[in-house]
Amino acid sequence: MDDYARLQSRLLMATLILAAVAVLLTALLLGISPAISLMIGAFSGMLYLKLLARSVARIGSNSRNVGKAQLLVPVVLVLAAARLPALDIVPVLIGFLLYKPAILIQALIPARVSSIPG
Repeated sequence: MDDYARLQSRLLMATLILAAVAVLLTALLLGISPAISLMIGAFSGMLYLKLLARSVARIGSNSRNVGKAQLLVPVVLVLAAARLPALDIVPVLIGFLLYKPAILIQALIPARVSSIPG
């Protein structure tokens, strides 16, 4: 479980770094409103990833299926983007999906494993 906890923190950190870079570039290129929408989407994606990880961690201990609570995050996000004129739906969705490149980065770049001699 320690490896799983480290993977979770690496995924969240990679998502946070990607989000910070994307928000900065969006603010510089498109303006502050799309950057705020992207940031809200990115934080929602991180919340989704955290809830999903918590649900997956519970599979082995007391249940056999993944919970559905994390599915509320994208639904509420899309509804909020559709109802609130301050949020742009495309940057919100792009921000939400920023956790996916972080997963790919973690899969392609191996973690540093300390070797123990002996």
